Amino acid sequence: MQDDTDRFFVLTGGPGSGKTTLIEALRAQGFATAPEAGRGIIRDQMAIGGPALPWRERSLFAELMLSWELRSWQAARAESGQVFFDRGAPDTIGYLRLCGLPVPDHITSAAEKFRYARRIFVAPPWPEIFIQDEERRQTLDEAERTFRSVTGVYAELGYDLVPLPLAPVDERVRFVLDQTASPGT
Repeated sequence: MQDDTDRFFVLTGGPGSGKTTLIEALRAQGFATAPEAGRGIIRDQMAIGGPALPWRERSLFAELMLSWELRSWQAARAESGQVFFDRGAPDTIGYLRLCGLPVPDHITSAAEKFRYARRIFVAPPWPEIFIQDEERRQTLDEAERTFRSVTGVYAELGYDLVPLPLAPVDERVRFVLDQTASPGT
């Protein structure tokens, strides 16, 4: 499943590190984007009183995250040009590991088969902008552990990790666009 996915760029890292703000800025510039699964699932599950929440049924939450990421990947194939993802299928493995839960074979298979561009953008922990809210209940410590967990998975899968600068969003946008315009992405 590696046809034209060299134009699929993932932004990953811990919660509260500016990924979604960067994705929204890229979308505002006309780029195709895929929203973060976690927040969308939490919103939907809270609206319907569902159990697939990270503070209730973590394994079910992970299954829904994987489903969301695979759907986003398939939808991106219909887009022309670069597509920027707020997380990707490998993040599901990182989440399960972080929670101390087993990683089912089908989730590992999905992360291996549904590939993205080799260059993955990583938002490092950024305490100065980190905030908690109704959907983001993690502490800064949990955010830092999430960062280590998800970046470890991408490295294991052979992706090149490119740290985002701790800089205003316009500088981050320029950085990402400069990196994705380079040959070999």
